[in-house]
Amino acid sequence: MNETDSVPLDEYEFERFFDEKAAFEWMQENWTQSFVVCAMYAAVIFAGRLYMRERPKLNLRAPLVLWSLSLAVFSIIATLRTGGYMLHVLWKQGYRQSVCDTSFYSAPVSKFWAYMFVLSKLPELGDTVFIVLRKQRLIFLHWYHHITVLIYSWYSYKDRVAGGGWFMTMNYGVHSIMYSYYAARAAGLRVPRPLAMVITASQIMQMAMGLVVLLSVHLWLDERVCPSNMRNIVSGTVMYLSYLVLFVWFFYKNYVKSEKTTTKGVKAE
Repeated sequence: MNETDSVPLDEYEFERFFDEKAAFEWMQENWTQSFVVCAMYAAVIFAGRLYMRERPKLNLRAPLVLWSLSLAVFSIIATLRTGGYMLHVLWKQGYRQSVCDTSFYSAPVSKFWAYMFVLSKLPELGDTVFIVLRKQRLIFLHWYHHITVLIYSWYSYKDRVAGGGWFMTMNYGVHSIMYSYYAARAAGLRVPRPLAMVITASQIMQMAMGLVVLLSVHLWLDERVCPSNMRNIVSGTVMYLSYLVLFVWFFYKNYVKSEKTTTKGVKAE
């Protein structure tokens, strides 16, 4: 597929002149540093929890609003740019090409946002810092998700595997809503409980669709037409399946089970 045929939007100057070749070279040489970063992240957050155990929690409302709002704006812009690209490919060439397309990594409109996606997994680790300093509950799903998605996204970007356009666009889209929600909550705005349920439901759908995309890549696996490798497909499948199970359990425990408990309590009264 010709890259120019897949670009539905006028590219901005910084997008057009972004050097994706240098980005690929750097990632191919340095992607294993993601393991070092994640080890440091785990050490810092668990040491931080010990440090904060006997200390009062910090408020950090203003920094958290700015943090979440910045990530929300970034995710919204990225969703519009990558989403426009993916919709164009879907409309013009169908689902199979949208899965197998690797021009996403180098097309003028999307190449900058593809690289920003993998790099954004670094600052997103800061979410956990706020949880630790504010002495909120740190669940396994939170830090497990941060670690595995950083490693997998860096690993996948270096090989420019098929399916990347779907994975990145879906994640940007969910984060647009999620970080907007976090910003509103941090600012003290009353946010309807159903919105939190919608966010978790959208994450569940993202994981289910991720598994569908990986199955599609496996079915259409071809070195030239639909490039990937079994190591990436297997690791991605294990990751997305674990996310699916964990998010479904989170949804059940926080929205279904808690609702049943509340209802029983009301009846008992």
